[in-house]
Parts: sequence; C-alpha cells; structure tokens
Amino acid sequence: MTDSPAVQAMHFKAETRKLLEILAHSLYTEREIFLRELISNASDALTRLDFEMLTNHDVLDAETPLEIRLLPDPENHMLVVKDTGLGMTAEELAENLGTIARSGAEAFVQAAGDNRQNLGDVIGQFGVGFYSAFMVAEEIRVVSRSYRKDAAAAVWTSRGEETFTIEPAEKTDRGTEIRIKLKEDAVEFAETWRLREIIKKHSDFIGFPIYIGEEGEQVNRQTALWRQNPRQVQEGEYHEFFKQLTLEMEPPLTYAHMVVDAPVQMYAALFVPASSERALFSLRREPGLKLYSRKILIQNFCKDLLPTYLGFVQGVVDSEDLPLNVSRESVQSNRVMAQLKKLVTAKVMDMLKALAKDKPEQYAIFWKGFGRMLKEGVATEAAEVEGLYPLLRFPTTTRPGELVSLDAYVDAMKPAQKHIYYILGEDERSIQHSPHLDAFRKSGVEVLVLTDPMDNFMLLRLTKYLDYELVNVAAANADLPPVEAGEKAEPEGETLPEETRAALIERIKGVLGERVTDVRPTDRLSDSPARLVDPDGSPDQSIQRVYRLLNKDFEVPKKVLEINPAHPIVVGLGKLSADDPRGALLVEQMYEDALLIEGLHPDPAAMISRIQQIMQAALK
Repeated sequence: MTDSPAVQAMHFKAETRKLLEILAHSLYTEREIFLRELISNASDALTRLDFEMLTNHDVLDAETPLEIRLLPDPENHMLVVKDTGLGMTAEELAENLGTIARSGAEAFVQAAGDNRQNLGDVIGQFGVGFYSAFMVAEEIRVVSRSYRKDAAAAVWTSRGEETFTIEPAEKTDRGTEIRIKLKEDAVEFAETWRLREIIKKHSDFIGFPIYIGEEGEQVNRQTALWRQNPRQVQEGEYHEFFKQLTLEMEPPLTYAHMVVDAPVQMYAALFVPASSERALFSLRREPGLKLYSRKILIQNFCKDLLPTYLGFVQGVVDSEDLPLNVSRESVQSNRVMAQLKKLVTAKVMDMLKALAKDKPEQYAIFWKGFGRMLKEGVATEAAEVEGLYPLLRFPTTTRPGELVSLDAYVDAMKPAQKHIYYILGEDERSIQHSPHLDAFRKSGVEVLVLTDPMDNFMLLRLTKYLDYELVNVAAANADLPPVEAGEKAEPEGETLPEETRAALIERIKGVLGERVTDVRPTDRLSDSPARLVDPDGSPDQSIQRVYRLLNKDFEVPKKVLEINPAHPIVVGLGKLSADDPRGALLVEQMYEDALLIEGLHPDPAAMISRIQQIMQAALK
C-alpha cells in the first residue's frame, strides 16, 4: 500500500513480525550486543566499498575516508551509527531491511523460544543482527545514499511493528546512518562512556576506525595484531585479541604467531581454545580461519587453510600474495592456498607438540576436548599421517589416571619387548577384568586401553610406530609378553588331567552348540577361566568393530572358546558328572561372562535367572 507516491508503507512478513515482537519485548540483560551487530554491519559495508574501489574509482565521495562514527545524544535519547560505506538505494533498503530470509527468521524464532535471556547467543547467527537494535529502540530510521553517483538517498523507518516505510531523503554524502530513538530503559546507550566500553569489549579490532562524536578521537585500536612483530606483542595482548576475535571468555590453551616471507608472504595468529564447547556469545558459527588479503577480509570461515581434523583451531591468516579482488568462490582453487595450508598446518602441529612437551597438564585438557579429532586425522588423512602419532594419548593398564604417549610407552617397554600392545573394549573399568590381560598383568607389561569408537578407525592406519608393530592382546596368536629370568612359574594348584580335559571340552561343545566354532584349552590364561578369540581367517577385531559401528545388522563372526585347564572353575567342571545339571548352568555362565567382557552380550539382564539358580545350587 502507499500513502503517497513518495512514501511507501510495506508489511513485514509473518515470521519477521514474530522475530521483531521477540526482540522489541526482550528482557535480555546484555542488550549491548545490538551495537556489536550494527558496527559489524557497518564494517562489512566499508569492506565491500573497499573491494568496489579496487576496480571502480567513479564512486560518490571517492576521497572520503572509510570510517564508522557514533553520535550519541543523551538529552534526546538518540544514538546514530554512521558509516561511509557502500550505502543503499531505496530498493536495496527494502530488500535488505524489509525482508529476512524465511529460514533465518524461523530458525531465530525457534532458537529463541520463550527463553528471552539467551537471545544474545542466537542474534547474528541467522542474519538478523540489524534487528537486535529493536531491543533498545522505540523507532529506527535508516538514512542511506549509495556509492553510485546517480542514486538518490532514501530513508527506511520502522517502530518494530507490522509495517515499515521507505521514502526519499535529504543526504548528500555516501554511506548509511542508523538513527535510533532509544527506549526509556535504554538511555545508557546514548552515553559516551558506555559506548566506549562496548566498543572496547566487542569491536576493538574492527578493521576501520570507530569514532564517538563529530570531532571525537578514535576509540578502537584497529591494529592488526597478526601483522605486528611477535617480539613486540605480550601474552596478555594475544589473550585479549583472542577474546575479541571469538567472544570466548577463557584465554586460549596455546597460540602461535606467524610472519613468513617465503615461499609466500603471510601473517597469522592461531589459537587453540580452552574448550570444545562454544561460549554463550561465541562468534564462531562454523570451523575455519578468517582469511584476509592485505588486512581486507576475504572469507570469514575459510576451511581450506587447515585439514578437517584441525578444525578446532581459530585465528586469522593474512597473505600479501592473494589478489585483493579474489572471489570467495575462487579462493579454493588459488595456487597460493595450497602453500598457505601447508605452512599453517605445519605451524599448528609445532604448536601442539610444544604444548605437549612444555605444558603436559594443559595438553591433557586439550586432549580431552579435541583428541578425537586427531584420531580422526589418523584415520582419514591421505598423506604424512605419521606426524600425528606423537600427539596421540592413551590410558594404559599400568598407569591409571594418566594419558600416555606412544613415545612414553616405548621408553617404558621391557628390555625384550618387541611390540606395542593394545586392547579394545567398551569402557576402561570392564577392560581391567579382561582375560586377555592375564599374561600381561603377570609380567607387568603395559597395554594401551582403547575404548573410543574412533580408535577402531584409527587402527586401520596406525599399525606401526617407529620399529614396533601394534598388536592386539585379544588375538588368538598374539605374541605373549616376554618373560624375564626367574619370572616363569608353574601353575599353582590342581590342573585338569588330559583325559578329563577332552571329555569336558566335548560336554562344553554340546551345551554351546553352534554358538562357538570350537572349544580348546590354552596356556595363555592364569586368573581367568575362559576367553573368546576369533577363529583363523576372521577379520581383525578393529575391523569388526568398524563394521558394527557402520552397520547395525553386521553379525560378529562366531568365536572360539578357550578354557584354562588350571582354573578352579574349569577343574571343578571337569569333576562334575555328565548328568549334573549344575554343569550346563556353569558352562552357559562362563560363556556369557566372556561375551559380556568382550562387549558382545546382546542382553546381560537375561543372565539374572541363571545366576540365581547357580547361587541356590551353591547354598545346597
């Protein structure tokens, strides 16, 4: 509808009206976020104009400096946010401010829900940053003039209700002015001290100068820290830059500063966050580093500078060798990117190795948050995967509560030990009772404990470290740990005679039937009565686990049950008569105990009835 040919009144769409209703009536306590969003939008308009002027000098006010200026008027409850950027025509005002992408508006409304206290966590994530100003505004007027010399100025006006208007405006200079009539409870945002505080907190490193007042001095530092001499930057400055870059409140676990002249000229500031969980106001929407060319932002979340498994790293990369007018679509194919990725990846690896060596407690925190991503790198990286091996950490059977590197494992190996041993399982506590560890417990040989599902994928690649093969202790033919002089001892107590042993094996086969492929005695057990192993020709246990993770219908190959002829339970079973009902109960329980320890039991609760029968028999 139109009031006159000069003034157009238009309706917001339904989802946009719902969004504005949430914002206009928000009780969100940190409403200062609106200024961060407006300054960010102004910076984007200046950046886009900077790009435009690389190839087009025929713009309005070509000599006007690129800047952002805040004009507070506390007496009249007014705040103006002004930039000398790209500007907008009437049509662009209607398109950019009158319509929000339906998906963005709906996603915001859904994320906001009824919990108005968490709006700051979702503002800016769905393209609704400008509208956050309605948290503090009774009315907003956006006066803008495009950089195109023949374009007329226009003004967009809204009170956050059902409609907005667009009409011609008087504005001779290029850029955009956002004129905010503040609510009674938001007049603090017209105070100079408050604006200065917010800029220092949220916008100190914006790449363009920010001024308060017509003749005010610059408020933000604007310095591109990554382009400074690393020797002249203090640790506190890196921490502060990280907070400004990410809005994370905790300082990073570690950081690195790069200044490289060859084979490409580049600068970088790289950070490992303290937690894998994003902070409430985190600016990080997706993995990737900020990519600049000569301090001009090319891409906000560039995923092509690091391999996927290092996606937790945050920071800035700036290269003199990337053309300023490179499009975001062509960044990936630019030849410089491959060189940048190689340099940045190498630096991150060095940074992590230094953290592991110099600050092992900090590295343990890192491993808890991001260790799985390094394992993923081992499983998926096409080349030079060995560089990740020293960064891996594992719990072990002999050092409870510690995380052990492969180097530390090798240093602690027994003199005659030729392998690195590991065991797979569902959780660390159950693994400690595994019969596969009997011989290793006796000899004191350390075994890596692998319970993370990603470990199974990692082992498809990690088969050897230095000169030592990795050996699964659960493999039927796995080499036993070396026995040092004086250690070997004969089994204590009674051992099942050969003739009784053969009869018992036949009875066990009769009870278990086709559930096992074979039953046989073994001398590899000492504390356990039995264990399950794979028959010859079966896929490796790690491969079986991968199949199970990828295909719920995958059937684990039937196992071989190995029994310990010297264990009291097995000896006792051999002495029972063939028709004693306790025999079948004990065989079933011994088999299902082995299934349970292997993480293969389909229904552990089903054992309760049998266990009670065994208890009753024991009481008789």
